[in-house]
Amino acid sequence: MMDTPQNTPKYQKLYKMLSSEWVTFWLFKFFYFTFLLIFSLLSTSAVVYTIASIYTARDVTFNKVMSVVPKVWKRLMVTFLCTFFAFFAYNIMSVLVIVIFLLTIGVHIEATTGMVITGFIVITYLIGIVYLSVTWQLASVVSVLEDSYGVEAMMKSKNLIKGKMGLSILIFLKLSVSFISIQFLFNKFVVLGWSLGSLDRTAYGVLCFLLLSLFFLFGLVLQTVFYFVCKSYHHENIDKSDLSDHLEVYLGEYEPLKTKDVQLEHYHV
Repeated sequence: MMDTPQNTPKYQKLYKMLSSEWVTFWLFKFFYFTFLLIFSLLSTSAVVYTIASIYTARDVTFNKVMSVVPKVWKRLMVTFLCTFFAFFAYNIMSVLVIVIFLLTIGVHIEATTGMVITGFIVITYLIGIVYLSVTWQLASVVSVLEDSYGVEAMMKSKNLIKGKMGLSILIFLKLSVSFISIQFLFNKFVVLGWSLGSLDRTAYGVLCFLLLSLFFLFGLVLQTVFYFVCKSYHHENIDKSDLSDHLEVYLGEYEPLKTKDVQLEHYHV
């Protein structure tokens, strides 16, 4: 299009073709991220419930896990939406800070000083993103294993991370490096067609798919175990019987007693 004069039939044809491809691209992205969100929440609920069941020595079957997933998924969705708005507000505030800095102070300082301040702002922004990400990941586990979800789960997650912030950031960075490495391999060997040995693009694509699946499962298991580590660090004893009762609620096998259920007037002699 850059080499074609405007207002010509060829230009209009190229414009329509490009517009159609962009619409297709963004529709694909929309459905991709929608399904990614749904399946990530479903897998989170399934894995966290399974690990907690193993921890409490409960029998775990595929049918049980699948029957629990829809109930837990709703709680995780509320937590995700709260986290999404937190990320959205954080990014809006960060953009406002950068714009105000550029319009007020940035035009009156030297280039070197401006680069240093800009670097400080960027590093601070990244630290905030990592903190929100770690809080969200642990809040997802809290939403499954406790009665809290949404903002309350995020607050509990924030309190649990205290004292284990270094370990949580280390886990997050290692998982991020692993994820980027798998993406790098996919881009080089599948998209760009690099070759190493006798394997073709399809084989590399399957390999990257398996690695990515294992990565997500390992990350979810790691988050669940990290939840128990944080609870132990804060001397919050995890009663296996109480946790087992909480898991049974999802199956409809146990209904926790309420205060009114144990009052004397409700019993008939």
